[in-house]
Amino acid sequence: MATSAKKINIGGLARKLVLDGLLDEEKAQRLTEESLKKKKPFITLVVENGTVPSSSVALVAAQQFGTPLLDLDLLELDGDITKLVKGDLIKKHHALPIFKRGNRLAIAISDPANIQALDEIKFATGLLTDAIVVEEDKLARNIEKALDTSANRLDDMDDDGYDDLDSLEVAEEDDEDQDDAEIDDAPVVRFVNKCLLDAIKKGASDLHFEPYEKLYRVRFRIDGVLTEVTRPPMSLSNKIAARIKVMARLDVSERRVPQDGRIKLKLSKTKSIDFRVSTCPTLFGEKTCMRILDSDAAALQIDQLGYEDHQKEMFLSNLHKPYGMFLVTGPTGSGKTVSLYTGINILNQVDINISTAEDPVEINLPGVNQVQVDERTGMTFEKALKAFLRQDPDIILVGEVRDLGTASIAVKAAQTGHMVMSTLHTNDGPQTLTRLQDMGIQAFAVATSINLITAQRLLRRLNPNNKVPFEIPDDALRDEGFPEDVIKKGISLFEPGEITDDNPGYKGRAGIYQVMPISDDMKRLIIEGANAVQLADQAASEDIWDIRKSGLMKAASGITSLTEVNRVTVE
Repeated sequence: MATSAKKINIGGLARKLVLDGLLDEEKAQRLTEESLKKKKPFITLVVENGTVPSSSVALVAAQQFGTPLLDLDLLELDGDITKLVKGDLIKKHHALPIFKRGNRLAIAISDPANIQALDEIKFATGLLTDAIVVEEDKLARNIEKALDTSANRLDDMDDDGYDDLDSLEVAEEDDEDQDDAEIDDAPVVRFVNKCLLDAIKKGASDLHFEPYEKLYRVRFRIDGVLTEVTRPPMSLSNKIAARIKVMARLDVSERRVPQDGRIKLKLSKTKSIDFRVSTCPTLFGEKTCMRILDSDAAALQIDQLGYEDHQKEMFLSNLHKPYGMFLVTGPTGSGKTVSLYTGINILNQVDINISTAEDPVEINLPGVNQVQVDERTGMTFEKALKAFLRQDPDIILVGEVRDLGTASIAVKAAQTGHMVMSTLHTNDGPQTLTRLQDMGIQAFAVATSINLITAQRLLRRLNPNNKVPFEIPDDALRDEGFPEDVIKKGISLFEPGEITDDNPGYKGRAGIYQVMPISDDMKRLIIEGANAVQLADQAASEDIWDIRKSGLMKAASGITSLTEVNRVTVE
């Protein structure tokens, strides 16, 4: 062994790995040269090449340099500790601060010979540094996770990639203050651009920029669930809000009233993304909410929406009726617009005149005459509808029935030979019928004008690569509301398995629906003044699935979990 040691012309950890028989000398020499050439840590190359297990390398390194060894997966990292060191320094030295005791900062590192890393971090933080050896692959994973969490911090951001995000529609630059703000606050511009890019990459539907008394946070809604992604400094609250308002053509100087706008961002020569922007003054500054408008959603086919076969049949048969009202209901963010646009795409033929009044126009549809409702200029839903009726329409789409005036004209149009499509914010079909009457529409007009009501929600899909069987007794299934015939056939339920960053429990969303055509018996009950409970009982007697039953069937088919159904629906 001593003889072979004399032949080795490498040093440090590479030499120790060869002496311990974990690495042959030739490969150690090659990796050492590659490390110098690529300016990449030797340990990183060893682990990436799969030459030596990461755990073995860490053990040898700890023994060689007399440094403590730690399993990084057993430690819950504190984001505040990570922020003590700038991201570029963490990336440069492949070293991660993990905990602090007094004036000493523990640094997780896979190569304890990297004294320069400890010295530079010590100089940058003013704290004494102690090396803790960890496994290379776990260190890389945790560094990526830590930097992803803090990547939106302005002091860590570089220019790579963010300046390529161009605004196709920018605010008027007549205001000298706005020009100065954009010039002086280039880091804020890059920060906002990065937030938008990250939201798009992660498949978010909404971005929330929220100021509070002692913190400012950014949250994304991904698959219907809000997740905090970063906490910029409080001092940047007004600058971030101002930047977004500049991009959305809003009044930067007005902070006392809500404003609505739109941003169109160019990602490439052929790809652009629209954002709907809403600002709202709060106690501690302006909250800004941005909704990502997915133009690809307008091209969805009916089969992609998640309707059951019998629901799809009712949807299509009522969609092709020559007149009457076709209503889609549900809370904000439940996919109502996507359902309406899917229907419009089916009907959009050269021989059909389609006009829409929307606030805002979320997605441009070639072949459809779209009108932007704007209360400030006097272009209301009511005025747009009156204009449409003089434009020889076949189909009229009203973005939302909000008041008696709009509802009244829509009902009259449906009764006089036009197909009218619209949305309401109600929980289900029966409540929609009583809501229209509460707005002032006579029961007879409601009964004779409405063809079909579709109520809907969105729930998260189980990740097919990460779901496990979930056993539940038959009595519990009955309590949850599963039909007896389905229970007898046997139900296989699933829940998310072990959740990791690379393998989430849920991925994507699916729609659950109540598709309720207005039958003759239903019309008779409406005219007689039946309440929502009585109308719901009638729908059930006609075997119309409510939202919950639709969700339970999705759980029974393995698309989602019972937990998710219970989160989204109410028994």
